[in-house]
Amino acid sequence: MKTAGNERVRVDKFKQFDCVTDFSDHHYHARSKSKQKKNSSNGSVNNDKSTVKRIMKEWEILEKNLPESIFVRVYEGRIDLLRAAVIGARNTPYHNGVFFFDIKFPPDYPNSPPKVYYRSFGLRLNPNLYATGYVCLSLLNTWAGNGIERWSPKSTILQVLLSLQGLVLNEKPYFNEPGIKPTWSWESYNADVFVLSCKTMLFLLRNPAKNFEGLIAEHFRDNASVILRACVEYLEGRVRIGFFNGDGVGAAAPVCSTKKIKVSRKFRDAIHELYPQLYKAFNGVGASLTGLPEKINVRETPASGFIGKLKKFWKKLRA
Repeated sequence: MKTAGNERVRVDKFKQFDCVTDFSDHHYHARSKSKQKKNSSNGSVNNDKSTVKRIMKEWEILEKNLPESIFVRVYEGRIDLLRAAVIGARNTPYHNGVFFFDIKFPPDYPNSPPKVYYRSFGLRLNPNLYATGYVCLSLLNTWAGNGIERWSPKSTILQVLLSLQGLVLNEKPYFNEPGIKPTWSWESYNADVFVLSCKTMLFLLRNPAKNFEGLIAEHFRDNASVILRACVEYLEGRVRIGFFNGDGVGAAAPVCSTKKIKVSRKFRDAIHELYPQLYKAFNGVGASLTGLPEKINVRETPASGFIGKLKKFWKKLRA
């Protein structure tokens, strides 16, 4: 039993770090394969000894220091490529999700930062992660930053992965957007993020990333119950979205309330549609779903105030 952030996740069989051979679906291989020399075993690093030596050092750092919620695969035939899976941490709207990043070492690495592509499936679930796969991060020099925030030859891939997990996939991603003023709209953003995270789960289960099929199946097999229960808790307004612990109660959310938490119709409709798809997909990988319904009903929230009175008035007129 292992931990993602503070979330317990069972991934006993899948190695955190390993060297594999199949890089055929890697984003940067697909983009550059026409330019690669057929006889080059190191891809675009061009056999530069200093770059190769540094990449080997990066492998060693990752193998020894990866947190238990990040998994990496490197490639025997393309040492300039790397793929990482990051599990969303507890107390964030990304909890129990799995997020993939394809990485490429440039020919002059580490003088230049690595290129990082987020496997988005066309969804933008964070201000820093674009639907196109573009990753906006100071450490990659793709966003403004000063000093240690920027890439330097002493920076590492491990730092990049930890930044993606801790700074990007955080509890209130709404505030990742520069210039945002403190408001309560972070809650509605969290709702959208959770929905997109659930959609990402479905994409992964239907089309798993190469060399990570075992992780995806095992992770969702072990965490299906928590994810589905979170859907119900959020839908019923018992827990603020992003703060479901998995033990039947919500975490200590930033704003406490004894009243039911309001959720939008947009969120209710989305979860109503996604829940049975998730249930079916989780069941397909052998998850234990005992006691969980195959679908959930959206309860109508009684109308109140002026709008409620107006609806009642029109209802009487139609009667």
